[in-house]
Formats: sequence, structure tokens, C-alpha cells
Amino acid sequence: MTTTTREITARLDQPREMRRTLLPRRLYYDPESFGRVSEQIARFLGTARFIVYMTVFVSVWLVWNVTAPVSLRFDPYPFIFLTLMLSLQASYAAPLILLAQNRQDDRDRVQYEQDRSRNERSMADTEYLTREIAGLRVALSEVATRDFVRSELQQMLREMDAKKPVP
Repeated sequence: MTTTTREITARLDQPREMRRTLLPRRLYYDPESFGRVSEQIARFLGTARFIVYMTVFVSVWLVWNVTAPVSLRFDPYPFIFLTLMLSLQASYAAPLILLAQNRQDDRDRVQYEQDRSRNERSMADTEYLTREIAGLRVALSEVATRDFVRSELQQMLREMDAKKPVP
């Protein structure tokens, strides 16, 4: 391959250059705001309130289109429009839920890294304190303790009592 052919060939590890389109500018959206909205929607879709609302909505839809006068029915028996609406709702809900899960995974990953680094610092601090305590124990083994001094004084008193002449 020549150098020019390599430059022309698209690489998968690099983003493509912006191409001119018929539209003057690409639509811009803030990914962070969109992500927050998707999380709010996903949180709502995962509640009992949503299930109750959907049940009431579908029930009212079915009752209206079965019991209303024929001239007022807008979706007769096979309820194709209802099916279309529920499919549309599901086709939007699934990607929004996946987006919210991906954002939660990212937050969990960051939290995991922070916890891991905090645990490493705690382990290092614990090892440092353990070494310091061991050093203090070694240093204290050379220092006379109160019990040691007391026992030495008692032994000296016994020796002095033993050497004292009896009157």
C-alpha cells in the first residue's frame, strides 16, 4: 500500500471527518442533559405508578372502543392503533432504559475505582501504623516499665531484709 492509499483508507480507531450534508448544521443536543432526562424516564418506567397508569390508559382505551357508539370509536376491535402506540412506547423505552443503565454502570465504575483507591490508602495507613507500633514495642522493651521497677525494688528490699542483723 502506498502512503496516499493508507491516508484515504478509513481507520476504525479514528473518528471520521465531518462530511458536508444538505442540512446547514447537524442537530446538537447536550448528551448530559439527554442522559439525565433518560434516567428520569427510566426511573418512572420502573415504578408501580407507571404500570397503574398504563393499565388505566389501556383499560379506558379498550372500554371506549368497545362500548362507545360506532361513530365515536376511533380504534375498532383489532385495536391496531393501540398496538402501534404501545410498540412505539416500547421502542423508545428500551433504548432510554439502556442509556440510563449505561450511565449507572459508568457511575458504578467510578465509585468502584474510588473505593479501591480508598481501600489501598487504608491498607497503606494500616501497614504504616503496624510498623510504628512494632517499632514502639521494640523501643519499649528497652525501657524499664513500672512493674519491672517495682519487682526490682521488692527484690532489693528482700535482699536488704535478709542482710539486716537480727537484734
